[in-house]
Amino acid sequence: MSAAPRKKGVFARPLAEYVLKQVDPLVAKKGFGEASLLMQWREIVGARIADICAPERLQWPARGRKPSPDKAQEPATLILRVEPGFSLEIQHMAPAIIDRINAHLGWRCVSRVTFRQQALAQRAAQTRPKMAPADPAVRARAAEATEGVAEESLRAALVRLGERALTPRRSR
Repeated sequence: MSAAPRKKGVFARPLAEYVLKQVDPLVAKKGFGEASLLMQWREIVGARIADICAPERLQWPARGRKPSPDKAQEPATLILRVEPGFSLEIQHMAPAIIDRINAHLGWRCVSRVTFRQQALAQRAAQTRPKMAPADPAVRARAAEATEGVAEESLRAALVRLGERALTPRRSR
């Protein structure tokens, strides 16, 4: 048997190939050599840190007119925009942030971190989808399971939890 003939023609290319070509010059103006530090910030530093700070720019040291060939490129200073009230926490985490960034980039790109306290841009509110009103039978079953709870507010919270746990989820 012979292999099936290959189709000749134009194949779709990933959108990222086009986008990165347009984004790289824009991030270069902020001192970043590539867009991956900005686009993958959450994966690089973790969700907890990414929620309270974001990279603003890389500030490279000034070069002399004729750099000597034996002197290696000095690392940059990362300027982070930090939510007000969290600078001290980020300052304590700075060595770990620097290590994660340098590991991601594969070389000693960043040696210092400075901070600028400013609220991060408001992200789209992550709201939970509204649940349909509970079936009366499910509500009665949840209320029955919480009969022994004396505190009213706790019982109401447990009934709501029971309704959600007992309501079958719809598949998408």
